[in-house]
Amino acid sequence: MHKFSLGALVAAGLLAGGLTSGSASAADLGGDCCADLEERVAELEATTARKGNRKVSLTVSGWVGQQVMFWDDGVESNTYVTDLGTTLGSHFKFTGQAQISSEWSAGYVLHIEAISNDSLGVSQDVPNTGGSVLGNSAQLLQSYWFLKSERLGKLSVGQQSQASDNAAILVDGSGSLVPANWVAFDVNSFFVRDTAGNLTNVTWGNGGFTCGGMGGAWGDCNGLTTNSVRYDTPIFGGFSASASWGEDDFWDVAVRYAGEFSGIKLAATAAYNEVTDAGMGALDNETLRYFQAGLYLQHMPTGLFALGNYGYLDSNSFTGDAETWYVKAGWRTRFNSLGHTIFYGEYLNNEGSGSFVNFDPLGDGSAFASSSELDVWGLGVVQEIDAAAMSLWVKYRNLEYDDNSGVDYDDFHYVGAGALISF
Repeated sequence: MHKFSLGALVAAGLLAGGLTSGSASAADLGGDCCADLEERVAELEATTARKGNRKVSLTVSGWVGQQVMFWDDGVESNTYVTDLGTTLGSHFKFTGQAQISSEWSAGYVLHIEAISNDSLGVSQDVPNTGGSVLGNSAQLLQSYWFLKSERLGKLSVGQQSQASDNAAILVDGSGSLVPANWVAFDVNSFFVRDTAGNLTNVTWGNGGFTCGGMGGAWGDCNGLTTNSVRYDTPIFGGFSASASWGEDDFWDVAVRYAGEFSGIKLAATAAYNEVTDAGMGALDNETLRYFQAGLYLQHMPTGLFALGNYGYLDSNSFTGDAETWYVKAGWRTRFNSLGHTIFYGEYLNNEGSGSFVNFDPLGDGSAFASSSELDVWGLGVVQEIDAAAMSLWVKYRNLEYDDNSGVDYDDFHYVGAGALISF
């Protein structure tokens, strides 16, 4: 198994089986025959895809996800076909690991996203982004190496998710995380329309004044991968912790717990990060602080579940403060042999305040009111197909926006139907 690839071994086995079939005997396997077999194996091995240096494992994984979205902003309506949004879209990931000793291992992750029409960038006037909002159809999300000890933990260096990235979201074990979470993946760039029929310069993604320019919309502030150094502890009694630091400057910490008691599955997290780096959304002499927490509970015998997420953004400057609440509850059950069916309802509230009207920290013509409030509620159903590692969903969401300007705004409605298949 160390000398030949799997394909070459299979081919060699078939050749050997043919040579020993029928009336052939051991005396037939002379030197000329074996030399020919060695030559054939070498030829097959030369044309077989290899995994590298044979010391480091290679795993290829990822998923492909697309959705159809019908939307109505009170005046205009349309139907788009989009990806699931940057950081959640179709991607492939190369993961490798090698054992150094009985305790230590080393490895790497190379994570590339393939986006054709980013849901984060579509709007009334942009039905197709032609790639991701970051500017490329194929983009590097993660590229880092790590050293790991089961006793001492894991150290990672490179472009990666920082300790607080997606912390509150990832406790969700319901199977409905992708279609229903507290980030504005589907509606980020759609403009709010007033009741007179005019498009404003406020988008639904920044309607609640969250995140500033940190990346993320509504919740999960500081939601893009970063060049950083990260440390993860081992798991002790269900608890683990992470910390990371990067560039000029940000740092964050996160604490997680997962366990099960008397048929109740529980997952919880709390995370805090600070950003002073202008490249990550902070302004000159500004510090952005974000706290987030998540709690997931599921009654395993019945499949009833509940999720709660909380986020608070604090600034020492005029970007402002913002608070986000997100709750989701539902039922995870099995009606058929395909897999679990998940029914859910969700509600999000986002409130923000700041001292600048029409402040534009993203530099893209969007704006924040001096104070604003966003309410989102929705319903959905997800069908898992176990045999294909696939999920199908249909969802509905209603968005409402208000601010201190005295202007009334139309609600935004949309229905999304999509699927994700993992590999």
